[in-house]
Amino acid sequence: MSPPGRATYHLGIRPGMMPERVLLTGDPARARRVAESWSSPAALAGHREFSSYAGRFRGVPLGVVSTGIGGPAMAIAVEELARLGATTLLRVGSSGAVAPSVRAGDLVITSASGRFDGASRAYAPPGYPAVASPEIVRALESAATRHRARFHVGATASVDTFYLEQGRPGFGGYLPPDLRDARERLRRLGFLNVEMETATLLTIAGVYGLRAGAVCAVFGERRDGTPLPRGEETAIHVANEALATL
Repeated sequence: MSPPGRATYHLGIRPGMMPERVLLTGDPARARRVAESWSSPAALAGHREFSSYAGRFRGVPLGVVSTGIGGPAMAIAVEELARLGATTLLRVGSSGAVAPSVRAGDLVITSASGRFDGASRAYAPPGYPAVASPEIVRALESAATRHRARFHVGATASVDTFYLEQGRPGFGGYLPPDLRDARERLRRLGFLNVEMETATLLTIAGVYGLRAGAVCAVFGERRDGTPLPRGEETAIHVANEALATL
């Protein structure tokens, strides 16, 4: 535990500043947009990729922290938020489509995550499940329905790399033979989407007895493979409402 009154090392947040219910974004700019959707938001701290805010949504105290990209940074955020007393963590992020039925602009509500990352293995062996809290999944479904959002509920694949493991060639076209059909293999396994943080969040939350879940907007892709943002504002609205109703 952090000493009384001392700010956590990475997040820079002091005890008593962060509400128990916290949204997690990868992008610091998205964390700011989340806070701007609340009443009376206040910036808490900003250090490296970690920007944090607190405020109220429909009278319920909420916090938001940006985690940057990937499982290792997510693990830092979850560790320090747990030490600050957070009990409920909801990732609101972006992802790429895997299943043919998932289109750009849709939302994916994660029921469980495939652990193709490295960070979660430090917390639990490969057989340990990365499962979202059922009450969070239900709250997200209800909120998405009320917002008339197009959404899917199912398994998310979490990987460590944005390029190779998501089927995008690296510099000079580099792509190892075993990754040339990366997306197709995930599709055959029944995954809906692919991203880089959810498995770490759900694994650590399971080990520590925290409630956790994730909702991701599905971004489109330009011809060069770079993401084309879609559905981000809808994901924020749905996540706010779900977290406030828990």
